[in-house]
Amino acid sequence: MDFRHLKYFVAVAEERSFTLAAERLHISQPPLSRQIQQLEDEIGMKLLERDARPLRLTEAGRFFYARAVRLLEQVNEAVTMTRRIASSHRRLVVGFVPSTMYGALPRLARLFRTIQPHTELVLVEKLSIEQNEALNAGQIDVGFGRIRLEDPRVKREVLREEPLILAIPAEHELAAGSTAVSLVKVAQHPLLVYPRSPRPSYADQVLSLLRDKGVEPVEVQEVQEMQTALGLVAAGMGLCIVPESAQKLRRDEVVYRPLLERNAVSPIIMCTRLHDQSEDVVLLRALIEQIYQAQAEEKLKLEKPPAGKAT
Repeated sequence: MDFRHLKYFVAVAEERSFTLAAERLHISQPPLSRQIQQLEDEIGMKLLERDARPLRLTEAGRFFYARAVRLLEQVNEAVTMTRRIASSHRRLVVGFVPSTMYGALPRLARLFRTIQPHTELVLVEKLSIEQNEALNAGQIDVGFGRIRLEDPRVKREVLREEPLILAIPAEHELAAGSTAVSLVKVAQHPLLVYPRSPRPSYADQVLSLLRDKGVEPVEVQEVQEMQTALGLVAAGMGLCIVPESAQKLRRDEVVYRPLLERNAVSPIIMCTRLHDQSEDVVLLRALIEQIYQAQAEEKLKLEKPPAGKAT
């Protein structure tokens, strides 16, 4: 069995036709049929039900297809990464969801460039699902997202659970005062969520928080980006639940209030390929720890009462 057998079988399995698969592979149909027959002979069982129209996979064929796809992805990833390593130009590509740009990511990028000037750091905006696909395809090296996606090829680490806050139109009844607002009260007003797609997404996290509380919003409007959602909040179109780090935005038109529920948090998740221990990835992780430690110390100083004053 060789790499070509896997490639040919996957094409036939996905096209459900020798003719279409041959066109996709840019070969004629007879040699393609022979290759699949050789594969079945080597395995010792039928993988395709040839009499069906369109072609169908046997139970063994379905099992083999899933493994073949994974093997082909791993080979493509190995080729991509080998070419990158062999290149004299070092590059670290980091995917991020937009909301992380308002937290520690800019500081992390500055630190990395200072310490590792010979590595080109590239930041690309990608949603969590897109990051997972890009990691496996070798298009990015690190991802910072908010969705817990299960993939045995990807190492996932929750860096912190960021508190969520409520964005309120400045003239709204909930904008007065400074006390925390409950999710039950939030559900009584139109709610803006983002992104609209792809799903699952941060929007599903927010809606799940409300459902866990046993409530449904009276109205939900889906938009694609947080900036759009906050623009609509400023226009008085509804409320929006956003990560705490986003409260720097539109402060002249939007009021931010904490949420009453302690479980109203959103994870910041760092994802890398499972066995990637490259120097640049290890450095990036160490710098994240350094930044969070510094933030914790700064917060402690702010909370500590001045010397000589009673607590």
